[in-house]
Amino acid sequence: MNIVVYCSANQGLPEEITSIATALGRWIGENRHSLVYGGVNAGLMHITAQAASNAGCERLVGIVPEFFKHRADPLCTELVLARDLNDRKSKLIEHGDVFVVLPGGLGTIDEWISTLSALVVEGSDLPIIVVNHGGMYSAIAEQLLNTAQSQFSRSPLIASSMLVSNSHELINKLNEINKL
Repeated sequence: MNIVVYCSANQGLPEEITSIATALGRWIGENRHSLVYGGVNAGLMHITAQAASNAGCERLVGIVPEFFKHRADPLCTELVLARDLNDRKSKLIEHGDVFVVLPGGLGTIDEWISTLSALVVEGSDLPIIVVNHGGMYSAIAEQLLNTAQSQFSRSPLIASSMLVSNSHELINKLNEINKL
C-alpha cells in the first residue's frame, strides 16, 4: 500500500509533533508499506522517512519539484521530479492508496484540500486521515462539513476526512484500514 504523507518541512518542531511523524514512519516500515512524500530532507518529511527507513521500509518515494531537487532527501529510494508544486500534488495523489495529513502549514493544507477535491470528483473513497493535533485543523473540518451539508455540494465525501488527535489514534485508524 502507498501511504502518502503531507506535512511540515519546518525544522525545530517540538517533540510532541515529531513523535507523531516518527510513529507514522515506524508503522509504515513495520507493515511493509511504501512511503510517498514531498521528498525534501527537512522537518516532518525527513523525520517520517527516517523512521520508516529505520523500521524496514524498502520503498520511499520522494516527489520533489525540480526547483527543490537540491533539497531532495537522500533516504528516497525513488525520486520523482515534478515541474512545479501543482504537478507535485497531482503525482502525490496518483501514487496514493491512503493519505495522511500531519501538522503543517499552507502547503500541507493545500495538499489535503486538493486531494480531497480530486477524490470527490473521482467518486473515490480512498481514506484521508488528518492528525488534528491541538485542534489545528478543526475550523477547516467544520467548514468542510458545512459545505457538505449545504445546497452547493454534490457529495457528502467533502466531509469524509477522518480526524484523529494523536499518534495512538492515527495508528489505530491505520490498523483498521490495513485490515480491509
